[in-house]
Amino acid sequence: MARITVEDCIDKFPSRFELVLVAANRARKLHSGEEPTLERDNDKNTVIALREISQQSITTDQLKNDLILEYQTSTFEEDTDLNENEEIAQDETSNEEGSSIDDKLIEDQNINLTEDKKNSEDLLNNNSDDNLDNEQISSNPVSENLGDLEN
Repeated sequence: MARITVEDCIDKFPSRFELVLVAANRARKLHSGEEPTLERDNDKNTVIALREISQQSITTDQLKNDLILEYQTSTFEEDTDLNENEEIAQDETSNEEGSSIDDKLIEDQNINLTEDKKNSEDLLNNNSDDNLDNEQISSNPVSENLGDLEN
């Protein structure tokens, strides 16, 4: 049979890259023992893979799916199971964290209230000390005399 090239198969796939990936995967499968759909004719696995693609003895969809399955690490069902497990774990974690966050908020509010109370008491004490100072000044006869002098 005449030599087959990538140009002979390019019309089957939208890009050269995809064609090369699919052909290489098919050649690896042939090398690992899978039976070719065409006669070998003493050709190497890469040539057989390209011939199969050009003669469409295997559909392009099947070749693409084989490539995907070759590199896929988990199935769709496993992905949904993993997602469900992650959601359950996140819900449990958020519930635990939520209660600890609520506890921290309550504790912070209590601290703020006690600080406000202390500040209020300090203000009251300072104001009462100021009032005492003013009363002492006004009751002092020397200060009354000074007030007369200034007038």
